[in-house]
Amino acid sequence: MKIKKEDITVVKETPGMILRKQEGFGGHTIAYHELPKGTDFTPLLKGLTNDLCHCPHWGYLFEGSMQIIYHDGSEEVISAGEAFYLPGGHTLIVKEDIKLMDFSPTTELNEVFANVEKRMTELG
Repeated sequence: MKIKKEDITVVKETPGMILRKQEGFGGHTIAYHELPKGTDFTPLLKGLTNDLCHCPHWGYLFEGSMQIIYHDGSEEVISAGEAFYLPGGHTLIVKEDIKLMDFSPTTELNEVFANVEKRMTELG
């Protein structure tokens, strides 16, 4: 199975941000996101277990950099050109505008996206 980036369904778009995701990849969802510097998922994860993303992600960062903060307080920066694995129990802050593709288990990802949408609505 294959799909072009442009054919992945856009689920959210605002100036400077595009979130795309497509289910149906062997129980996983493929996502392609473009996020601006300063994007911080931390407040959007409130309400999930430990107020963190519990969904694992495997991916590749095409552009920019992002800081990952794990449940144990450890941190790392992922930069353009790096493949990554993020286990459950993390948050993400965009340090430089990013373009990334990742693969995540559909059930867990949908739980996280539902919480993010709810929090975005609450925060206005």
